[in-house]
Amino acid sequence: MTGHINHFYVGGNTAHGFVSLMESSLQGLERLFILQGTSRTGKSDMIRTIGDHMVSNGHDIWFIHCASDNSSLDGMVIPLLKVGIIVGTDRYVIQSMLPEIAVEYVNLGEACDSTQLRNQQVTIDDLNRQISRAYQDAYAGFAEALRIHDEWEALYIANMDFQAADELTKEYIDVLYGDRKLQKQSRVDHRFLGAATPKGAVDFVPNLTEGLKRYLIKGRPGSGKSTILKKIAAVGIERGFDVEIYHCGFDSNSLDMIIVRDLEFAIFDSTAPHEYFPERVTDEIVDMYTRCIIPGTDEAHDEAIIHIKERYAARMKQSIQYLAEAKSLQDELDNIYAQSIDFSLVDRIRDEVQTDISCISAIAD
Repeated sequence: MTGHINHFYVGGNTAHGFVSLMESSLQGLERLFILQGTSRTGKSDMIRTIGDHMVSNGHDIWFIHCASDNSSLDGMVIPLLKVGIIVGTDRYVIQSMLPEIAVEYVNLGEACDSTQLRNQQVTIDDLNRQISRAYQDAYAGFAEALRIHDEWEALYIANMDFQAADELTKEYIDVLYGDRKLQKQSRVDHRFLGAATPKGAVDFVPNLTEGLKRYLIKGRPGSGKSTILKKIAAVGIERGFDVEIYHCGFDSNSLDMIIVRDLEFAIFDSTAPHEYFPERVTDEIVDMYTRCIIPGTDEAHDEAIIHIKERYAARMKQSIQYLAEAKSLQDELDNIYAQSIDFSLVDRIRDEVQTDISCISAIAD
């Protein structure tokens, strides 16, 4: 029987710079392979090949996607085996690695011809500087877009019925949890609902919510969507349920989705850029604009909202273009490294890692 793959991001190109939530997905692991090397060449392919092999052998896995390259992976976890593989980059420095995880560093740099790379060092350094500058420009643009978004939110916050919002929150806490609780400590996984990528906003909502009762939150910026999600998450944690908390890929301080698989529900912000509509019989809309915002607010501020939307969209578009520029430069850099790599050695290293994981699987069986 083929296993199931969950797809998500733990790294985000946000208004606060690059934000990593990688450590959360590593909790509970007993074995972790960290792929090292100066280039990303070969790392993603290795993760994908090993992951596909484990799925074909019946294991459920998580594929952790790369926000800076739509075709690349940053990691893979096999929850049942308590094994993971991640790329070892400065962006994913593990600050508080749990002592019970046995870490094995896999050096793909061994497959590189260092002499050939030295001959290209000036070009490599120049490309790295250009890549860094493109990301800095992207993050500055996202930060400005967030300031504009705050103006947008302020219009609705000023017209918010906070008592109605509190009543709506209590209503859905009762619907989702009732009086149910578990006598155990909750596991909390922090991830991103989606990501700003070189190809624009991307999310995996259909995959992550497969088989779940879905509550689609509709509303405007500032209408309390993140706040209700934070309160729903807090109750789940307090009552001992495992909670998946999905942060906003634009503003990591905001939440976009909560999943409690023990109770088979997902509740998420279903507005652009991750806008979904009811398509399953059990899907339900939570309309925060109708319930919590003073009627006529859209009409009263129509001109101001149009102007804010235009400024916001322009900033977001420009920042995405900078991410695309960084991706193009990174491709040039990867091509230089690819010419120096002995891919037969990379394949051999991959097979060794895959054999190690297969042995762990055999012992578990």
